[in-house]
Amino acid sequence: MQNLNCLIVDDEPIARKILVDYCSYLPILNIVGVCGSAFEARDILLNQKVDVVFLDINMPVLDGISFLVTIKKPPRIIFTTAYKKYAATAFDLAASDYLVKPFSLERFIQAVDRVSIPVDNSHNSAATNDEFILIKTENKIYNVIKGDIFYLEAKGNYTHLVFEDNILKPKMALSSLEKLLPEGQFLRVHRSFIINRTRINHIEGNRIFMRNFEIPIGYSFKESFMMTLNIKDN
Repeated sequence: MQNLNCLIVDDEPIARKILVDYCSYLPILNIVGVCGSAFEARDILLNQKVDVVFLDINMPVLDGISFLVTIKKPPRIIFTTAYKKYAATAFDLAASDYLVKPFSLERFIQAVDRVSIPVDNSHNSAATNDEFILIKTENKIYNVIKGDIFYLEAKGNYTHLVFEDNILKPKMALSSLEKLLPEGQFLRVHRSFIINRTRINHIEGNRIFMRNFEIPIGYSFKESFMMTLNIKDN
């Protein structure tokens, strides 16, 4: 796998240090610059080959979103920010990922794995496309990696797709979305909930715990759910 030249842009010294530490765990990442403003980053982008930028949003003078708009041919962008509210705008600008501080090393690695996939993968497009699902909500269409979904919850005429740091709310029935998801990975555990089994931290009684999320197991679903996991419910 080809190494990635990465640039860290954040006005907070502690945030920069965390990113440098996280990058040190992944030999694929080669840090070519660490800077505290968009203007410093601009100079590096003009003079060096950069494959991916870890970009903060709330920075003085020129924020991360505005900075990205000024780049004619931007590298892959992974936003690293304390604010959830800019996620839709970030993805509209073709950001590769959006990490909300404080984010874990595990979540950081997932983001890097996403950008390390070669862009020209037409020879393997069928397999690649299977990893994604197109979701339309609020007059926008999002290209979602299925594995990033923690769970789905029915909410009237809508279904909430819940991620670690974001929620999409398409006007679709839960049963309709269920048909688009990999059978065996996504399991119905309640009439209103479908969970991604790979995101389970632990199960306690009739509750499933996934990071900061707690999902109920419906009485009529529990037996089949436990059997699918090959767990005997005593």
